[in-house]
Formats: sequence, C-alpha cells, structure tokens
Amino acid sequence: MTMILVEDALRQVLDAIQQTEPMEVPLAQANGLVLAEDARSGLDIPPLDNSAMDGYAVRANDLARASAKDPTVLPVIGEIAGGSAPEPPVREGTAVRIMTGAPVPPGADTVVRFEDTDEQERRAGSGPITDIAIRVAVGAGDSIRRAGEDVRTGDIVLTKGTGLGPAQLGVLASLGRSKALVHRRPVVVVLATGDEIAAPGEELSPGHIYDINTYTAQALAQELGATVRPLGIARDTRDSLTEHIRRAKNADLLITSAGVSVGYYDLVKDVLTEYGEMHMWSVKMRPGKPVAFGILRGGKDEQPWSKPVPHFGLPGNPVSAMVVFHIFTRPAIRKMMGFAQWEVPSVEALLEEPIHNEDGRRVYARAFVTRDEAGELHARLSGPQGSNILTAMAKANGLAICPEDVGQMPIGSRVRVEMIGPIP
Repeated sequence: MTMILVEDALRQVLDAIQQTEPMEVPLAQANGLVLAEDARSGLDIPPLDNSAMDGYAVRANDLARASAKDPTVLPVIGEIAGGSAPEPPVREGTAVRIMTGAPVPPGADTVVRFEDTDEQERRAGSGPITDIAIRVAVGAGDSIRRAGEDVRTGDIVLTKGTGLGPAQLGVLASLGRSKALVHRRPVVVVLATGDEIAAPGEELSPGHIYDINTYTAQALAQELGATVRPLGIARDTRDSLTEHIRRAKNADLLITSAGVSVGYYDLVKDVLTEYGEMHMWSVKMRPGKPVAFGILRGGKDEQPWSKPVPHFGLPGNPVSAMVVFHIFTRPAIRKMMGFAQWEVPSVEALLEEPIHNEDGRRVYARAFVTRDEAGELHARLSGPQGSNILTAMAKANGLAICPEDVGQMPIGSRVRVEMIGPIP
C-alpha cells in the first residue's frame, strides 16, 4: 500500500467533518464550548464615566497648587457609593467622596485617591468628614473610567468560533447575556476490539492484555470538551463487532482501536465497510502508520442511520493510537466543536538528544520541553522511542518532529514540537 503524507490524510479528514449544530445554553454551562455567532454589544461598557478607585471627585483646576507641604483643603459636599446616582454636582472649590465603580458626578473631571489626602487622619476623629486636605496636583481625567472605554454599543466583542473560558464568559455576562449560542458538545463513542483485550480489574488470562486505548482516547476526547461514551470491548467476531457498532448510530464520532491493519483476525475494517465508506491509509509517519477513517451510515440490512457518523480507526498499539489521535482526531473534534483554529499548538526548541529517522517517515518523538533561565526552550526525549513504550508518552509534554526527508536531527538542532501538555 502506498504511503500518504500526514497533510493529505488530515485534509481528507477535515473535509469530511461537519460542525455540530448550534444551541443556546446558560452561561454557567458554556465553559469550554465555542460561539456559533458573533457576540455584539447592545450597550456601552462602562455605561457611565465612573471612578477607578476610592477617593474624592474634584475639579483638577482647584488642585493646581496642591502639594504635600501645602495641601489644598476643600469642603466635602456629599458622598457617592457604587450603584448610586451621580449627585450632587461638584462645584468649583468642592469635593465629593466617591467609591470605586461609582458614577462620576457632574462637574468633576478627576478623582484623587484616599492615599493622597488626609482621609485617614480625619477618620480617626469622632465627627463626620466635612473638609478634606488634598496633597497632590492631578490632571483632568485621572482615575476615571470613561463610558464605552472597554466596549461601544454595536461593537463585536467576541467573534464566531471563539472558545469560551472564564474571561470570555465574563465578557458575555458584562453584556447582560444569561445565555450563549454555542456549538453542541459532540458525543464521541469509543470501542476497543480484540479477543486478547481484558477490562482493567479483571483477572488477566495468559495471552491477554488490558484495555488501554479506551481510557486514553476517552480522556483525550474529554480534554477537548466532548461527551464520551465507552462502548466496551468487541470480540473478533462479526456478530460482536456488528452489535457494538450499531450502538454508535446516534453518536457524532466513533473511535475504534485495533483491527485496521492487515491480518486474518482483523474483521473490524470488513464490518465497518458494510456501514459506509472506509479509507484504510498507510500514513508516512512513525509511530502510527495504519490509520482508518470513514463515514458510517448504517448496515446493509438496517435502516439508514439518521445522520452520518465519522469513524476513526486507531492502531491497536497504545502509543501509536495516542499519536494518531493527536494528529488527526484532535483537529476533527475541534472542528466539530466549532473552533476557528484546529492546528495543534507547536513551539521551536533546542534538541538535547538526537532523533533518528530510519525509514523515511515523519517521526513524532515523545519529548519533554522545558524553559531555561534565559527563556530558551529545550527538548529532550522522554524515554525509549519504541512504539510499545507507553511510559515515555506519560512523561512527554510534546511530540518532537523529524521530517520525512531528514535522516537524523543531531543534538543542538532546532526542532518543532507539537505540544500535548503544558511547559513547566
């Protein structure tokens, strides 16, 4: 089978993936989801000029000669708390006590903070504050947040395709919105296959191994914001595989592991072909050469499914399965969720160990990226690079890439690393 490039396989995947439909959800349920429309403001934020700090609203001209040695004393004619009406007006030679966020009263053009007055000394007395000594000269506009300084009426404040996190949800709340129109979380179903697979917690019989791929694929999809339903383990029989695959009919994506390479017992691809169009790729990458992708629409003896269900067939090897997920399944899920950007984040780092490319495939080496005191990023291999070494994946925060046409990347090379975890 002719090997295809990663980019060609990924393009075919993304061309076939559709976004989930928009739905309106309460803001409290929208964290991690993606806007399905531009968010336009219906008001100015802030709606009025307001104070940036606790202090005194005054006229700047009245303080032109104020200093610590010769403070200007002004009568205090009122007080404005947050949420109060901006009254009384500040007349020439007067001051109004004001709290942070309170509207600036008419006539005032600046705010002097408490620390620049004798507020503390006066509050130590028993009576009300009727006068205030101001110890600094201030400019017009100091410590005032202007109306519309953050957002103007009619502004698009968040664009379609923006992922919603704490700050974005805060912006929507500031617009007075209690709900957001977002793309629905995709429902991803995960199916392990093979007679040799046992569920963790079961007694392990000779020749059997524990199911790993269900848990890694489930966690990876959940990290992206998908809702995940494990389908269990299908045995290497047509009946078992068909029974499990039928349960994916209402999902948005089916992920299987194993059964997509060339082998007598690999029935998965045969059964899946009965449910739709399947592509069995040999991708020019290591690890993770065997990849399956297709669109399922229902079995030949069944009614067509209500919607097409994309399918990823990951390799059975756990390391290969995780790498294939990062390269292909992750961008597909992000597109489903409505993200405008699907690319895996990457950095450039200084390579501390060589990467060998023995067969002309693109190498995704498990690596750990750190930052030195000067801010330079360094990448070292996180362990042996055999595709059976899952612990090296557990210790990695990135996949360091050696291109197809490079036989070796020596120590000191600049290497592109696709990040799969945070940089400490």
